[in-house]
Amino acid sequence: MPYPKKLLNDYETVALDLHPHWWYFVGPVIAVVGSIVIGVLSLALLGGDGLSDAARWAALVVLGLCAVWLAIRYMKWATTNFVITSDRVIFRSGVLSKRGIEIPLERVNNVSFKQSIFERMLGAGDLLIESGGEDGQQRFSDIRRPDRVQNLIHAQMGVNESRRFGGQPAGHDVVSQLEKLEGLMERGMISRDEFDEQKRRLLRS
Repeated sequence: MPYPKKLLNDYETVALDLHPHWWYFVGPVIAVVGSIVIGVLSLALLGGDGLSDAARWAALVVLGLCAVWLAIRYMKWATTNFVITSDRVIFRSGVLSKRGIEIPLERVNNVSFKQSIFERMLGAGDLLIESGGEDGQQRFSDIRRPDRVQNLIHAQMGVNESRRFGGQPAGHDVVSQLEKLEGLMERGMISRDEFDEQKRRLLRS
């Protein structure tokens, strides 16, 4: 589900709203598939005696537990949001109880990402944000396209800074921001849709 709009400040807009990468589901999916395969093999290899009945029930119990694990993981995935707005970076998660982290863009000191070779092939990775807050560095795992997210945060920081210190971005500031965004798009760091969205935000401001 998307990040609730009622939790946004006045005139705050959402630039990006992400759920964790699909890699988040690998563990429970493998468990479900494995339990099905083991159950089928055990039933095929055993005869029709009491041992096969016990194996059948054991396979059903294991499959049920794995299915519950997958359902719980899905609920956690659906209620976990990594959000970049015009003012903040927000992380919110939790099905019943909620926890969240908010980092104002003006407090962000550095944004970096980390990917293994395998994660790079999948398009996933970790994002590290250093801020002037009490928590210092925050790590966010299973982020989709962390390099693009990093660039988008930097772009939003520039727009936010121009707005705070200039009231509204001057014409040359808008042109400069558009040139930066165009360069990111040409290097494949952001998509055409992301460029168009940021362009609309700059022109509206």
